Amino acid sequence: MEDVVKTLEDRPETTEHPFMIAPERPSPAPRPMTRPSQQEAEAAVRTLLRWAGDDPEREGLRDTPRRVAKAYREFFAGYTESPEDILSRVFEEVENYNDLVLVRDIPFSSHCEHHMVPFVGKAHVAYYPNGGVVGLSKLARLVDVFARRLQTQESMTAQIADAIATHLNPRGVAVMVEAEHMCMSMRGVMKHGSSTVTMRFSGVFENNAAQQAHFFTLLRGAR
Repeated sequence: MEDVVKTLEDRPETTEHPFMIAPERPSPAPRPMTRPSQQEAEAAVRTLLRWAGDDPEREGLRDTPRRVAKAYREFFAGYTESPEDILSRVFEEVENYNDLVLVRDIPFSSHCEHHMVPFVGKAHVAYYPNGGVVGLSKLARLVDVFARRLQTQESMTAQIADAIATHLNPRGVAVMVEAEHMCMSMRGVMKHGSSTVTMRFSGVFENNAAQQAHFFTLLRGAR
């Protein structure tokens, strides 16, 4: 043991720790994505129809590729919309109102990014203003911006809350999303009617049980 200690003591000094972890290399920049043309999108739908076992040239399916491509533009319109634009106008003349603002039961439909089938439900969005408020319809539009993308419910919940926190700088944000996922009811385990609940709290809500209870009480009231 003494020989080992002496060997270590005799080693030349180095400024680099023997177990130093190399700094992480920056992630490569994402490659720019070129959006396929309408014709390419329709061709992809025809391929899926053939893969499913049907004939895309038969009368009932002949115009289906065009319809599907058009529907996808509507389903995923959120990719072309900006949360910053939606939340850009703040009304400050609100008689010094600084209590909770809650819009509940905002209906939405989205698509699971794993199977590209719908999940449908309601979002409840609340925040404590910090010098101004946005129009109530803007909160509903914000939900749609993120719902009209390929999503997981967990990510969508966090994105809604983070957008409000970033662009409104409120004292606190609470978001709760309830939804039924067709990937659980139409396929796989086939559990019809099951509901998934996700939540995100920030600011005064984050570690304050009383504020969270206030939020839940308002959700249950007058139903």
